[in-house]
Amino acid sequence: MAKPRPVDCIGVIDGTHIPATVMGHDNSSFRDRHGKISQNGLAVCNFDLEFMYVLAGWEGLAHDSKLLNDVLSWRNGLKVPQEF
Repeated sequence: MAKPRPVDCIGVIDGTHIPATVMGHDNSSFRDRHGKISQNGLAVCNFDLEFMYVLAGWEGLAHDSKLLNDVLSWRNGLKVPQEF
């Protein structure tokens, strides 16, 4: 039996840190809150567990909300389908 889906919700969004190697002297902005060098990424999945959107490459220091606000401001950024 399938689990019921949340009402008025079309998917989930989450950020994740990906270990990275950064060349050059100034890699401080790629240090996450644990002091490790990483890139921050953002992923959106629907309830069929399919990736609908992926953004990668932000510095590890960047907060998830900064990534989301940035991508929502892009002309062709993250879009919610009209049928929802």
